[in-house]
Amino acid sequence: MVADDDTTERPARADFLVVTGMSGAGRSTAANVLEDHGWYVVDNLPPQLIPAMGVLASRAREEGAADLRIAAVVDVRARPFTGELRDHIASVREHGWHPQLMFLDATDEALVRRFESVRRPHPLQRDGRLLDGIQTERELLRDLRADAHVVIDTSGLNVHQLARKLTPIVGVTGGPSLRLAVMSFGFKYGVPLDADFVLDMRFLPNPFWVPELRPLTGVDAPVAEYVMAQEGAGSFVDRTVALMEPVTAGYLREGRRYATVAVGCTGGKHRSVAVAEALSRRLVGDDIATFVVHRDLGRE
Repeated sequence: MVADDDTTERPARADFLVVTGMSGAGRSTAANVLEDHGWYVVDNLPPQLIPAMGVLASRAREEGAADLRIAAVVDVRARPFTGELRDHIASVREHGWHPQLMFLDATDEALVRRFESVRRPHPLQRDGRLLDGIQTERELLRDLRADAHVVIDTSGLNVHQLARKLTPIVGVTGGPSLRLAVMSFGFKYGVPLDADFVLDMRFLPNPFWVPELRPLTGVDAPVAEYVMAQEGAGSFVDRTVALMEPVTAGYLREGRRYATVAVGCTGGKHRSVAVAEALSRRLVGDDIATFVVHRDLGRE
């Protein structure tokens, strides 16, 4: 689909990324992925040093590092400066950078499980419970999450799945201006925290109750054909594509580079997977790239 005409001026792609989020949500993994894709990563950078980093990196560009991309990882240990982060990010624009804020999040349940697995306390736990530290941090970072250009929910992802999800966002320097993640999920496992749009496929008959389809998934042709042959399935996809046209055009005008369309069914195995695949193929355009994430496939 074509979001708008070719005469519209596109904002430049982000080249100065500030990565923050909940402790245990995957900042270290994100830093590794960024490094693997050629970003210069500074870990645990205090926010008040972000402007200085912009100045130093600008000098490096002037000396020949034209393709330099900077990623600054900021965590909760910099909490005395958190309120100033917005201003510090904006200040690097004065030196020719195009900054964006990425926020990594996860459910309380997922964070508790991760901290318990490594037997480490939360940095804000003090003398309280692990959950107390998580809730304190969530409140502290609430405004930053609201300001973020990109929010990634890592709750149901292992290290390798998170790396695969981040790669289309941070690993490409050219090409389409907007990247849409089309994510299938199961409602019984919870709605993705980073979903910009949530679509419910439970109005369609469930292939789970067809014995020969039950062991298959929505990526298998028999299931996909069954789902898309049901009354309302085709028109739902058509109308969703039409709904997204003004949205993606607006995202491009406003410089937003990433969004998530979440497609759910009961278990995230049949209907949501088939429709997510269909939507991903239909939403591609000259300025739009899509990739599919099947969050809960294989989880049952």
